[in-house]
Amino acid sequence: MIIVTGGAGFIGSSIVKALNDQDRRDILVVDNLTNAEKVNNLSGLEIADYMDKDEFFDILQAKKHSAKKLGAVSAVLHQGACSDTMATDGRYVLHNNFTYSKELFHYCRRHHLQYIYASSASVYGAGAVFKESPDFESTLNAYAYSKLLFDNYVRGQPDPGIQCVGLRFFNVYGPREQHKGRMASVAWHFRNQFRAEGKVKLFRGTDGYGDGEQRRDFVSVEDVVKVNLFFLEHPGKSGIFNVGTGRCQSFNEVAMSVINTLRLDRGETELSIEDAVQQGTIEYIPMPDALLGKYQSYTEADLTELRKTGYAEQFLTVQQGIKRYMKDLEHPNT
Repeated sequence: MIIVTGGAGFIGSSIVKALNDQDRRDILVVDNLTNAEKVNNLSGLEIADYMDKDEFFDILQAKKHSAKKLGAVSAVLHQGACSDTMATDGRYVLHNNFTYSKELFHYCRRHHLQYIYASSASVYGAGAVFKESPDFESTLNAYAYSKLLFDNYVRGQPDPGIQCVGLRFFNVYGPREQHKGRMASVAWHFRNQFRAEGKVKLFRGTDGYGDGEQRRDFVSVEDVVKVNLFFLEHPGKSGIFNVGTGRCQSFNEVAMSVINTLRLDRGETELSIEDAVQQGTIEYIPMPDALLGKYQSYTEADLTELRKTGYAEQFLTVQQGIKRYMKDLEHPNT
């Protein structure tokens, strides 16, 4: 059996779907369904069992007889977390993202299970180098700190005797993120803005970047899932690895990809960025005070370590990935 924590969430449910596509049904989904909208992510998927995350945590802490309660498990893909980068309850964030991850690590170690967990590119803070090294890690919020704290905890352990993989996701977008609210990707928000108002709002220039020219490494959830499954299929490979495209692209590019994909779907012609700004289809707004000093204006994954593992798949560009994503949203049954 494979355990997927956060299995009703964005990336977790996408992993479950991919496992189903490989004819895997022996999946235990662990999640917190307080937000009932996440149930939609499990609709149509086939799993062996579901368990609430608090019940699961109790089993992890009980230690005795825990293997019997969970059955024959081979691997854990740990996607569950508090992903709110603006969360103010540090105690809650640390419990969910550090303590929970630590208990699960030791459970996997005791029972010799593969352990693949979600880290985050937020651990690099406002730096300009995105390489898996403490020299380039500096956090800007509680979420990022909780992720880096666990990465460092794993680094500090003697050889655990199991596969242990931390995947530092950059800006992920794609299907099954609708429940995330304000924490959903900019692609999701841009699509909703354009459909509701006929325009997309981007931040004015910051940190030396022009209006809408802040640059991130935007990665499709399709590619994120592929990397997870690669490590699941290669249990001898361990470490902490960046998961991005290896190329930064601007928010302007994301916005124009969303706008033009939707325009073409309506039978309208594509716009240039200049025309979109002139027509008011793109509007630049001030950055909120709450984000000042806590915003990454530039990210770009260094994929050197990931490529060393033998992972050779090419990553979708923003233009390729957004086109697929918008078509999935506009025509979900085709």
